[in-house]
Amino acid sequence: MRILVMAAGSHGDVAPYTGLGAHLRGAGHEVALAAPETFRGLVAGSGLDFRPLPADPRGAGTEPTGGRSELLARAAAFIGQLGDGLADAAAPGADLLLLGTTTAPLGWHLAEAMDVPTLGVYLQPMLPTREFPPVVGGGRSLGSWGNRAAGALGQRVVDRLHTEAARRLRSRLGLPALSQTARRRALERADWPVLHGFSPSLVPRPADWRPGLRVVGNWWPHVADDHCLPAEVEGFLRAGPPPVFIGFGSMAAGQGERLSALALEALGRAGVRGVVQAGWAGIAGEGDDVLTIGELPHARLFPRMAAVVHHAGAGTAAATLRAGVPSVPVPVMADQPFWAGRLTRAGAATAPVRFADLTAARLAVAIRQAVEEQRLRERAQEAARAMAKEDGAARVAEAVAAMGR
Repeated sequence: MRILVMAAGSHGDVAPYTGLGAHLRGAGHEVALAAPETFRGLVAGSGLDFRPLPADPRGAGTEPTGGRSELLARAAAFIGQLGDGLADAAAPGADLLLLGTTTAPLGWHLAEAMDVPTLGVYLQPMLPTREFPPVVGGGRSLGSWGNRAAGALGQRVVDRLHTEAARRLRSRLGLPALSQTARRRALERADWPVLHGFSPSLVPRPADWRPGLRVVGNWWPHVADDHCLPAEVEGFLRAGPPPVFIGFGSMAAGQGERLSALALEALGRAGVRGVVQAGWAGIAGEGDDVLTIGELPHARLFPRMAAVVHHAGAGTAAATLRAGVPSVPVPVMADQPFWAGRLTRAGAATAPVRFADLTAARLAVAIRQAVEEQRLRERAQEAARAMAKEDGAARVAEAVAAMGR
């Protein structure tokens, strides 16, 4: 089949689909991945055809100073950019669309116009449930009724955010007028299939989800079999005890100077070596016991760490758990508090330290706890053994094969 995977957002929203696409290509399909231009090299390096999307994710990594209203305004602007880009990416044609969390609400209209099937491939549990509050913007549990009601309200907010982009897209595609809510509800009534790429050991499938919603395990970013860490990194790792990783991925853009000083002080207070990832914030550290790195595969790096300090994005949280290494989650925004809480509940992480509350002293205490408490490592290793038995990409490939019959 000619498969078009559509993913938009930060690095963590796109990278896992390179591994999924490579797996599908290995199963004999032609696979293209539509993603923001920023990720052209990432996609091409995985052997997939690249189709650019105009939406620039780099503004999404900073914590909103205006709270929820600013976050919604950013989301609306991002969605507004996305509609025409998705239509352009789909123009060469496809037999099947695989839609991520951020692309599904507009991808549904594309599929209608193209008259092709779609499969949801989500990295977050976005559908309402009594078992936990909404993943984005949710906090403590509101009870079974409250959680479900809040999830339904969240869906209506997402519908509203997509209303204008969907109207323009349907007009461009020559489709009759139809509200975003009506399109979503029609798919839900048909039990539209969504495979969720996270581990059931971290988030079991909610018992009240409708048919068609499955939790299948992670699909991981593509890493070449012969990939080796750079000589400088390998040399640093071999020169002393396992270091602590500190990185915030696509978050905290523009806060490099503050975070660099904070990371160095925290590592010094904790008395540990450190590997600091620059990320979009531009963090840097110097010294015999600190190494600054760029983008490297978590699968190669994290198993060599004593602990990992991270922003608790879905992909990074899963990669840390897969490595069997304790986490120090420092959630910034969006779904990150949810994943941070899940890691802590699993017993594989310290209590989350909110990014807004982050100080060198707090971080140093959490690092010492992560390194010294054997229980945290044992629970992380238990989860890693469970995750090693899962193969989310294979489950997606099976679903794709069934749709092609």
